Amino acid sequence: MSYNFDKLTSRHNTNSWKWDIDAPDADVIPLWVADMDFEAAPKILDALRCRLDHAVFGYTKVPNSFYEAIQGWYSRRYGWSVQKDWILYTTGVVPAVSASIMALSGGEPCGVLCQTPAYNHFFSSIRNCRCHLVENRLVPNGDTFDIDFDDFERKAALPDTKIFLLCSPHNPTGRIWSPDELRRMADICRRHGVKIIADEIHSGIIMPGYHFTPFGAIGDEFQQDAIVTSSCTKSFNLAGLQICYFIIANPTLRAAVNRVVNVNEICDVNPFGVIALQVAFNECEDWLTEMCQYVEGNYQLLVQFLADTLPGWKASRLMATYLAWVDCRATGLNSEQLGRKLLTEAKVRVSSGDIYGEPDGFIRINLACPRPRLAEALKRIANSFGK
Repeated sequence: MSYNFDKLTSRHNTNSWKWDIDAPDADVIPLWVADMDFEAAPKILDALRCRLDHAVFGYTKVPNSFYEAIQGWYSRRYGWSVQKDWILYTTGVVPAVSASIMALSGGEPCGVLCQTPAYNHFFSSIRNCRCHLVENRLVPNGDTFDIDFDDFERKAALPDTKIFLLCSPHNPTGRIWSPDELRRMADICRRHGVKIIADEIHSGIIMPGYHFTPFGAIGDEFQQDAIVTSSCTKSFNLAGLQICYFIIANPTLRAAVNRVVNVNEICDVNPFGVIALQVAFNECEDWLTEMCQYVEGNYQLLVQFLADTLPGWKASRLMATYLAWVDCRATGLNSEQLGRKLLTEAKVRVSSGDIYGEPDGFIRINLACPRPRLAEALKRIANSFGK
């Protein structure tokens, strides 16, 4: 590999949510919140240093090259022709999701269809927008999860269901939705007058052998019903730089979202995020490819370790994201009990499944860390269960 993902960079005492939440207990290995322990791509670091050397950091006008970088990314990777005027920007995908719900609901309570288990901030965004969750439970199928389409249609047909909040690729299960699945969901939503918000922030983190299809690329007819939101931040470990974009082909929906973004004053972004996105999308695909290969190696380490040491535990197939969804129901513990036991006894912080709407013995493990660190964490986990 050209890049050293084994490097053990210390993140203690950097005000890191991931690492410093357990201070002063420096012995905890954090495998929870979804950011990486890998240093950013060298070309991104060089560009940020150059901007830092200018020494003036005033309000930033987003240049045409920002939009061109996004357009080039989607054209090269997915064959999707995104028009410049479809793109809006804001500070992050969670604010973007909330702004989209507000725009589509018109500020009035309504039902938001969501596939569970689901990214935990979906629940808070729905609540904060005075809406309520309409749950479409994913169905276990071997080492992956499928959509219950009969239930999906029943829920989409409910009179107060106005929005479908799609996570693609899916967090926490690591599932990539096929073009046929996306079209089927889109067709159901169209027939029942349900608009779609597609959170695609994990779309760059695709494991070798898999392919991701953006929602907007499944057909021109479905673009008019959807708001797509994504960023470079998850794929390139840049979350602290606070940059995100919408892709909205429908001018009416775009105007509604733009108004919410401006009314809520989330319309300004920092200069480092603007620069980092351009360099990431224009110059760092090789870094992303190697990072995904490295995470795939970590996933294989996890799978083999569980088979050899904790055979009752099963990791879902990882198609995308760097987040492993692990079924630990054989322990007899619920999700919250598992998380607490691993933190207090193993000194490993994972995300317990209850925060994603799955109380029955699941955890989420962040695999985006140096392999020696993951290996040590797995040994601690096994030791806490007497293995």
